[in-house]
Amino acid sequence: MSRPENAQPERRLTPRGASTRARIVSAAVELMYVKGVNATTLDDVRAASNTSKSQLYNHFADKEELVRAVVAERSAQVLERERANLERLKSFRGLIRWRDALVRRNALQNGAYGCALGSLAGELADQDEQARVTLAESFAQWQGLLAAGLRRMKENGVLRPDADPERLATGLMAALQGGYLLAETAHDIEPMAVALDLALDHVKSYLTT
Repeated sequence: MSRPENAQPERRLTPRGASTRARIVSAAVELMYVKGVNATTLDDVRAASNTSKSQLYNHFADKEELVRAVVAERSAQVLERERANLERLKSFRGLIRWRDALVRRNALQNGAYGCALGSLAGELADQDEQARVTLAESFAQWQGLLAAGLRRMKENGVLRPDADPERLATGLMAALQGGYLLAETAHDIEPMAVALDLALDHVKSYLTT
């Protein structure tokens, strides 16, 4: 699983230690997504991961260190998913499939909780510089996957020569993140779908046929 460039290397662990650490991080990832970073306590994480205080502190010196591990793990998960969806993108139909997959996924919870990375950024960008940098790099990689797909579309003659893949990718990401936020606030997926559809209409205006 790929990690953001600035993620710290993990110390060597025994298989049992690695399993315990992974269990702690997995529990923290889910709790911080649903409850929020600030509302999630270490006691919450211990209970959800079925670990003792000594086990938790053996792997994480404090909550800040655990939060950074959560950011790295969630970033890796999202980028792995997006690579699977975007690495071979070369058609407008592929963009529609990407849009549909994101909307369907978020519809499972009626838009609640928002984007897994965006929700972390909303809480941490002004609190933890290391977490902010990791999230910024992750968003840049996500946008880069979109831009690369749009460049392939341009090179293959699907998009007009005057299309700017970087600007179009920025527009798609802005529409996606804004759509996530509106859907989260309304607990309704429709604003996200509309935002993405409007952004895709802009890309469509550059199609050659």
